[in-house]
Order: sequence, then structure tokens, then C-alpha cells
Amino acid sequence: MKTPSLWMIAAICLMAPASAAQARTAYDGSWDLVFVTQRGACDPSYNFTVNVSNGVVTHPNLVRFKGYVANSGLVHASVTVQDKFASGTGRLFGNSGRGRWSGRAASARCSGYWTAQRN
Repeated sequence: MKTPSLWMIAAICLMAPASAAQARTAYDGSWDLVFVTQRGACDPSYNFTVNVSNGVVTHPNLVRFKGYVANSGLVHASVTVQDKFASGTGRLFGNSGRGRWSGRAASARCSGYWTAQRN
């Protein structure tokens, strides 16, 4: 009776790390982003770095930042800072990516594109 229990425990111990490893994505790591304004009265460009961990995009200084990278590389993100809001979508391809964004700064509406480069 003890042998099947030991095998079950061993199997569970071996499966747990495999599940955690599968949660990592090919896009995990640090990424430099450049946002370029094409329409509207927002700043001409914005540059900052984000981190992707298990598909979740984070920025250490932005509390109201939400982002996700799917296993396919599709990206969805949004950020709110005081009276400014922006959201965007796009795709990462290996070590680079690109997409579109739109948002507002006070009453001004803005939009443009973004590019990403893995650090």
C-alpha cells in the first residue's frame, strides 16, 4: 500500500515544477518601448521599459498599469497616470514588436504606434 502513495507523491512533485515552467512565456524579460504620437496634442514620443513575467506586463513605477502578452505574442495593455489614459494592442515577434495605441491627456485625444525591443 505504501508504494502507490510514494509513486503518487513523486509524480505530483515532478508535475508541479513542469506546470510552473509552462507558465513562463517566450516573451518574458525586459522590453524597451517607444510610443510615437501621430495624431493629437500629446507629447511626440514616450520611452520606457517594462517587464514581462509569465505573460504579465508590469512597470515598477506605474501603479495603474495593466498588460498581458499571450503565448501567440498578442499584447493588450492600458495605463492611467493622473488625467492621462492610454491603451494599446499589438504583437511581439521574438525580440521585437509593434502595435497601435490611443488615449487622452486631459481633454486631448491622441493616437499613434508603438515599437518594442527586448533588452
